[in-house]
Amino acid sequence: MTEKPAYNGKVLVAGATGKTGTWIVRRLQHYGVPVRVLVRSAEKAGPLGNVDVVIGKIQNPEDIAQAVRGCSAVISALGSSQMFGEASPGEVDRDGVIRLAEEAAKAGVTHFGLVSSIAVTKWFHPLNLFGGVLSMKLAGEDHLRKVFSQDGRSYTIVRPGGLQDGDPFEYRLKVDQGDRIWNGFTNRSDVAELLVLSLWNEKARNTTFEVVSEDKEPQQSLDYCFEGLTQG
Repeated sequence: MTEKPAYNGKVLVAGATGKTGTWIVRRLQHYGVPVRVLVRSAEKAGPLGNVDVVIGKIQNPEDIAQAVRGCSAVISALGSSQMFGEASPGEVDRDGVIRLAEEAAKAGVTHFGLVSSIAVTKWFHPLNLFGGVLSMKLAGEDHLRKVFSQDGRSYTIVRPGGLQDGDPFEYRLKVDQGDRIWNGFTNRSDVAELLVLSLWNEKARNTTFEVVSEDKEPQQSLDYCFEGLTQG
């Protein structure tokens, strides 16, 4: 596994109670990184273990401001679960990410990692039938890039294939840029690992890339996924 690096900042995880968010919390804890979570209720945070809990909603800028205060990084695994209302793609994948990026920047957060999706630039992709979710994710991405590519801030946007369960490091990963991968799957745990690595791997800074699993082949580290990436 990757040797534990020195990272002293606290990281806010948004969407921490979802399957991918839970893995992000686990990988941060694996490396000994202090974690804060923004959740709707304390009960939801119970299974996450030793984390700093802020109760609030991603729809409320004041709740977000409280959550990001004192954090040096944010990792977002926000994802919509309904076509309409507060859990819709527009409210979560677009506006939720936009609010989070804005408040994080105001609070002095220096790095923002985001879980997005392959095919976000393909408005005609079948996945977009769910409330325009891909278009909403792309709007969130665009705003994040705008805000966190300036003033000493940085971002890493990971666009995985279809998310599935499984332990990290089980598969060789294929990485590409330019949204040319139309299908494939990715373990949530590997997505989490990549975003955690982006906290200290300089080659991950200001990059947007797609990732899917290839052959089942145990890996010792996922740092190789950042080799050769171009910024953007």
